[in-house]
Amino acid sequence: MGTSSETPAFATDAIEQWWRRTGRREYKGQKHILVLADCGGGNGSRSTIWKRDIQTKLCNRYGLTVTVRHYPPGASKWNPIEHRVLSEISKNWRGVPLENYNIMLNYISTTTTDTGLKVEAILNPTIYPTGTTATKAELANLNILKDQSLPDWNYTIRPQQ
Repeated sequence: MGTSSETPAFATDAIEQWWRRTGRREYKGQKHILVLADCGGGNGSRSTIWKRDIQTKLCNRYGLTVTVRHYPPGASKWNPIEHRVLSEISKNWRGVPLENYNIMLNYISTTTTDTGLKVEAILNPTIYPTGTTATKAELANLNILKDQSLPDWNYTIRPQQ
């Protein structure tokens, strides 16, 4: 959870933090991850910073190959995360005034289900600038393979050699 605008840098920092804290332990030895993303906000399919930061913060830093699949506009409601996680969080904090970040974090972090879902959350207080774009040189350095059927929405980014 963040206190700043939802920027590409915030989105990629959240994924990097998840990988560093949980993902690499839970998925030990895995070198390929799949990211299901909607097309808005920080993880938009057109965002140059999103792609650059996936390259630098995940692929190059951890040797990961990251495949991104964007949901078309209006179809993010089919993302299983929205159904499986966000609905449970909403049920957990139902009727509670969310007056500050500590209350929100507590309710998010205490969300569980009988089937084994346990939600974790931390506060990211970083203030991210808006309106930034990657340079032509940074974009030229992307090790990106675009899907042939939907090249702007589906792609894989690999570590640079």
